[in-house]
Amino acid sequence: MKNLFYGIYAFMFNIFCFLPMKKNKVSFLSPHNESFNDSLGAVLNEVIMRDEFRICKISCKDLQIDKSSVRSLIISALKAVRFFTVKAYHLATSHFVFMNDNFMPMAKLNFKRETVITQLWHAEGAFKRFGMHIEQPEEIRNLEIQGNNKLSYVVCSSQGVADIYSEAFGVPRYKVLPLGAPRIDDFFKKVNIERLRSDFDKEFPECKGKKLVLYAPTFRDDREDDKHLLDTLDISAFNERFGDEYRLLVRLHPQVRTGEADLSGATDVGDYKKLNNLIRLADVMITDYSSICMDFAFLEKPIYFYAFDLEKYVSDRSFYEDYESYVPGPVARDFQTLLNLLNNNVAQSYQRRMYDFKFYNFGEQDGNASKRVVDRIIYDKE
Repeated sequence: MKNLFYGIYAFMFNIFCFLPMKKNKVSFLSPHNESFNDSLGAVLNEVIMRDEFRICKISCKDLQIDKSSVRSLIISALKAVRFFTVKAYHLATSHFVFMNDNFMPMAKLNFKRETVITQLWHAEGAFKRFGMHIEQPEEIRNLEIQGNNKLSYVVCSSQGVADIYSEAFGVPRYKVLPLGAPRIDDFFKKVNIERLRSDFDKEFPECKGKKLVLYAPTFRDDREDDKHLLDTLDISAFNERFGDEYRLLVRLHPQVRTGEADLSGATDVGDYKKLNNLIRLADVMITDYSSICMDFAFLEKPIYFYAFDLEKYVSDRSFYEDYESYVPGPVARDFQTLLNLLNNNVAQSYQRRMYDFKFYNFGEQDGNASKRVVDRIIYDKE
């Protein structure tokens, strides 16, 4: 079925490619992240500020079918049709295209020679293996290779990870631009943290007066594993030891399917829209293999790594470095150990590793990565 959709999209796109290119048109393609809350969104905002371009946003949201009512079904179906027609037209006639993930129909899209296509990716640094560094079925790998062959540039967050990005996308090193991480620019902006916390407490009154511990695990490649992701999270045990001082927040990855997860005693912040603000507010993070640890590391906040299924995850996905000696915080293999590490504030002793981790993955950030990307890609300024 997916191949049919890829073929239909490519057919429409390639027809529209016969139409003239619009020199001032920029398309932002987000195959999976409909919120544009990563580097793609940061570059989008920078282009909007220049007030010189016509912008088209393309995301997975266009393909979501809402069956809650007949009216919703019709509206969402029309949006899907628009994705294959109007949005395909805009992509085909754009001078510049920015994207944050693999878009499988790319393999069959005949872009104009003048089109500049830039992969911003949706994560920073080098943590979990990705791209050409992970195993894929031959059919998917071929589509990935053909799509990557059309990339003009790949932007990465630091000089230290540039070679990894070159290999992961299968592009020559000169196409990799270590211009910084655009989404990190947001952390350089002045924010009224008191107002932010006050608004958060109004939305989640159970958090008022308490420090915030954010648990944000990533998804597993096996959907059955996703369903049992929270089985080892003992919220009652956490509250028994830390409930007077801390409130546990839980934010699951959008791809995680856990059914009706029981989060009694914790606060579900999965629908909290501004992830960066949540990271600003949280005092402590617990994660496993999620690249969200990059944000906390950049802010040099304490991180605890709860890796209860490390061997299986390494077998399924693996990392660029030895996990336990690379991550910028203590690793717990069971929940009781995690609570003990939290109780003894062990993360504070990982400051040197935190600094090394941060510098390797981010280099010298200055809050101007979005500006550099737009200047380099659109205005061709070195």
